[in-house]
Amino acid sequence: MSEDTITLYQAIGGDETVQALTTRFYELMDTLPEAARCRAVHPPSLEGSKEKFYEYLTGYLGGPQLYIEKRGHPRLRSRHFVAAIGPAERDEWLLCFRRAMDETIENEKLRAIIWEPIERLAFHMQNRE
Repeated sequence: MSEDTITLYQAIGGDETVQALTTRFYELMDTLPEAARCRAVHPPSLEGSKEKFYEYLTGYLGGPQLYIEKRGHPRLRSRHFVAAIGPAERDEWLLCFRRAMDETIENEKLRAIIWEPIERLAFHMQNRE
């Protein structure tokens, strides 16, 4: 990557935006009745999940590789296999992510760039019919 290449992380506003996105995502998951099944597969406290997701998203979007530095390779599917993730949980997770992204990332084109791989990732994480 050349010095003048801008990452998605930089384009959306860096750490401040990733923090806001992550915080809003978990607020929505914790409060939306239509996200209850997704919330139910998480621990009672969302703080650990929030921290890990923030670290993961930071690197995923082209920022510092916080998750890898702290925890090693993400191995997302295997780490999530303990949770029953069916179509309902997947769709509720996507609902929360979409709303959080819409509320925290101003640029519609950047949201579209982020959405497609996030949606693919959510479908990849599904481990139940």
